[in-house]
Amino acid sequence: MTDSFGSPPVSAKRRTILTAVAAGAAASFVLPRTSFAADAVTAPSAKDYPMKAFTQKTQAATLQAMYGTSSVSTSSDVKLDAPDIAENGAVVPVSFDANAKNVTGASILAIDNPFVMACAYKIPAGTDPAISSRVKLGKTTQVVAVIQSGGKLMSASKQVKVTLGGCG
Repeated sequence: MTDSFGSPPVSAKRRTILTAVAAGAAASFVLPRTSFAADAVTAPSAKDYPMKAFTQKTQAATLQAMYGTSSVSTSSDVKLDAPDIAENGAVVPVSFDANAKNVTGASILAIDNPFVMACAYKIPAGTDPAISSRVKLGKTTQVVAVIQSGGKLMSASKQVKVTLGGCG
């Protein structure tokens, strides 16, 4: 079908354009999912973490249960950011980052909480361990960020004063 100038009628052009747009839209929904699926990193499940680490009452026992060693050194490569004073101990923002290679694990400890381990993370290969979280502090305590890099544990710590809403 052509008009008097040899061009397809407007409705045929419109149909062709709509078909091309629909095909492109369908491809955009299908293709990225298949390419992301190949690169997807699955999130670890709770069973990937040793339950015993979350029931310990000392830093050494917690690190031993979590990483198999309690030997940790303070490092300037671990940067911890936490408030000096937390008005609400129920939600204290804590973040940390590490300038270390091959980080495979990270944890936040609250030394004077009933159970020391506040949270733990498995870090996928090739990922920067920049972590931000909110933890519950029972009372004024030392907050410790620990990373596992190359089989060694490195940490940074900070005293956080809790004025209200702790769990203790």
